[in-house]
Amino acid sequence: MLKAGFISLGCAKNLVDTEVMLGLLRQKGFEIIDQPEVADLLIVNTCSFISSAKEESIDTILQMAAYKKTGKCRSLIVAGCLGQRYPEELLAELPEVDAILGTGAWHRINEAVEATLENGRRVVFADADKTLYDETTPRVTTTPFYSAYVKVAEGCDNCCSYCVIPLVRGGFRSRPMDSIVAEVKQLVERGVKEVNLIAQDTTSYGKDNSDEGPQLVALLKRLVLIEGLQWIRLLYCYPSHFSDELIELIAQEDKICKYIDLPLQHSHDGVLRAMNRRDNRASVVALLDKLRKRIPGLALRTTFIVGFPGETEEQFNDLHAFIAEQRFDRVGIFTYSQEEGTVAGDMEEQIAEEVKQERYHQLMALQSKISEELNQALEGGVMDVLIEAVDQEKEETLAMGRSYREAPEVDGMIYVEGAGDAKPGDVVKVRILQGFTYDVVGERLA
Repeated sequence: MLKAGFISLGCAKNLVDTEVMLGLLRQKGFEIIDQPEVADLLIVNTCSFISSAKEESIDTILQMAAYKKTGKCRSLIVAGCLGQRYPEELLAELPEVDAILGTGAWHRINEAVEATLENGRRVVFADADKTLYDETTPRVTTTPFYSAYVKVAEGCDNCCSYCVIPLVRGGFRSRPMDSIVAEVKQLVERGVKEVNLIAQDTTSYGKDNSDEGPQLVALLKRLVLIEGLQWIRLLYCYPSHFSDELIELIAQEDKICKYIDLPLQHSHDGVLRAMNRRDNRASVVALLDKLRKRIPGLALRTTFIVGFPGETEEQFNDLHAFIAEQRFDRVGIFTYSQEEGTVAGDMEEQIAEEVKQERYHQLMALQSKISEELNQALEGGVMDVLIEAVDQEKEETLAMGRSYREAPEVDGMIYVEGAGDAKPGDVVKVRILQGFTYDVVGERLA
């Protein structure tokens, strides 16, 4: 049996593409392994969203290429965003690479394997392919058995001036609702308790398939009826498309996590216009006020970009004041990355790297203080915690987990003292004892 090893970089949307490629390879008879040194086939699913992601992708490709000499690798395939953006350049500059699969060519993985392993040909599949996976597509989930990502749409139509996603993943395309519901049911039957809905713009789900606008509410109303599903989490929610009906549903439905990932990117109207964002400061503040009033206990996560071309000291100070005023639970700060092919990449007044870094560290220091204060405010409260890991070697069993307030991989953890017989996948009651900058400590209740 031939062995295949995968390295998936970048976002959760990329991870889902990796998982369906793994499923197709397993269906063809490959054994999926996590030891690249003994793999016959190595696939790197790349990211190219910002410069650091491109660098990580190239470094990983070169690391895997070394196994052609030191291991058993006979075919190295580069998939995903980097392959979609630079297919011919990669093939020309990296002779170790045998095949390129663009973002829409995941379903051609076995075709690429046949060409490279069986026929010794180098191939490129990076056309504008609009194929979407569905509930019948083989998939090997790589997340813990109790949690999974479900991609509800592909691509994006928002065309933010700094973003390459429309270039590498095409226009917005929603999956059929029946397909998503069927997939979630299958996952729950296999033990999944938490489903994380993802897309580049989750709140726009269904707008391209319906005359009545976005259909996320209709989808959620069907998903909450699935027996055995405990948590539904919404990630990547574009603020302009957040309807009152969606807010009411989140407030009313226990299965929908009171957690919203709402990438805002900036607060100053001048910068937002230059970013080609459809919202402004006033509309964002109104939305945040509405969300917090209607959804008690809401955990809000967002992201901001510093050093966008032309960002003045005054505009940065506006962002600093906005974060201090709004006191988000989680904030990701990114320095602007100048990307070729984007409108912002051609803008004048590019900001010096040292200025970007200074602004980045100022905001991170501010948010660290806010996060610690908000976590300390949780002390004494009780919440449900999904256990992810257990250390049985401690005198009193210590476990780690997440509540509704923490999304997988991107947020902090809850350390649970006296976890007893808890095991991964269990949901237990925990009293919070101490809050820190990123994590909190609690004790399991009897």
